Amino acid sequence: QIQLVESGGGLVQAGGSLRLSCAASGRTVRNYAMGWFRQRPGNERERVAATRWSGGPTTYAASVKGRFTVSTDNARNVLYLQMNNLQSEDTAVYYCAARDLVMPEWDYWGQGTQVTVSS
Repeated sequence: QIQLVESGGGLVQAGGSLRLSCAASGRTVRNYAMGWFRQRPGNERERVAATRWSGGPTTYAASVKGRFTVSTDNARNVLYLQMNNLQSEDTAVYYCAARDLVMPEWDYWGQGTQVTVSS
């Protein structure tokens, strides 16, 4: 299993930046793909970005491509989401998630961190 703890959310003005962190722990961290999701008020949870510890393909939602960057610190087992040029529509609870590399379901979730963008 894998445990996930997010940090780094907060309040920022439109056009500003934030970096979210997700600390992963467990004996088999490398066996999981990693993702960032968000849930905006009144909306379903959506995937923002996904990547792998091993440097495999990284994908982004169209709404954040060019503004958000996902990266990993493999030595520390930390996943990051750098968010630039934040807009009010980016206001959401952001979640770190993991799925087994051979399974399609995202089974492991962090507690979530609130990002609020003021206009």
